[in-house]
Amino acid sequence: MSPLLVAIIVVFVGLVLLVWSADRLILGAASVARYTRISPMLIGLTIVALGTSMPEMLVSSIAAYKGHLSTAVGNALGSNITNILLIIGLAALIKPVRVTSLTIKREYPLLLVATFLAYYFLADHHLSRVEGVILLGAFFLFILFMIYSAGAVQQDDPVLQDITTDETPDISLSQALFWFVVGMLLLLAASQLLVHGAVYIARYIGVSDLIIGLSIVALSTSLPELATSIVGIIKGEIDLALGNIIGSNIINMFAVLGITAIIAPGAIDPQAGNQDSYIMIAATIALLLLSLRPSRRPRLRKIEGILLLIAFIGYLYFLFSSFA
Repeated sequence: MSPLLVAIIVVFVGLVLLVWSADRLILGAASVARYTRISPMLIGLTIVALGTSMPEMLVSSIAAYKGHLSTAVGNALGSNITNILLIIGLAALIKPVRVTSLTIKREYPLLLVATFLAYYFLADHHLSRVEGVILLGAFFLFILFMIYSAGAVQQDDPVLQDITTDETPDISLSQALFWFVVGMLLLLAASQLLVHGAVYIARYIGVSDLIIGLSIVALSTSLPELATSIVGIIKGEIDLALGNIIGSNIINMFAVLGITAIIAPGAIDPQAGNQDSYIMIAATIALLLLSLRPSRRPRLRKIEGILLLIAFIGYLYFLFSSFA
């Protein structure tokens, strides 16, 4: 068996484990929290919200620790691009996605702040530990703001609805502790496999760490968001898809980039600040503009979904054609 085939198998096994272990970790952590009488709202805003972004956090952290800072940064940027163009595109293609007034007034501004702050720090092609602390501080402020706002606007807030309405099965405390430990250990192992396999593939085909982070790694770590959206479609809760993506993208910019910068500050591939940040900004603004279509009941329809998916295909083609 060739080394490349082995690397591909390793990546596949890693991403399957990544999705499954993240689900087990959330199940265990949320159940343990309930046994300690933590409120469901607080569980949703912390454990569940962090759990869906845990793959990005761990994969980027491990990549940065191993000296692949550009892969870590590419994962954060690529995940945001993938979340908007691919996942929202697919969701809108299957069923129109409702856009609430609160999404326009508050969630989008928060996402734009996170996006442009990340761009500002990446523009000089270097991430410092101080910048990491600022981003991580902004993440904790975001969580506190969501907790503070939860009581008044929960019914009309897609971000809060998405991260607080997930129900977990009623399991015993010993089962909860078991799944929490197993989920964390397997998530760490899956992240190691994914990073190792992806870096080998990058070296073999001659592309940069950044490109692999933007493509293979970003697609893999976005699978929990994709799974959440598909489950939402099956349950008839497609309106939550937009809130899921907005919350995830904010966390990617604040927490994932912040942790990465703290672990391994240093120079990054100039393409991240010059090109890929622009693509992420363009995707974010495009989603906002599509959501602002004048209507009594604003929705992202099939035509918007098709446009986003075409843009994603074009993005992937552009990404790899420059290295052909």
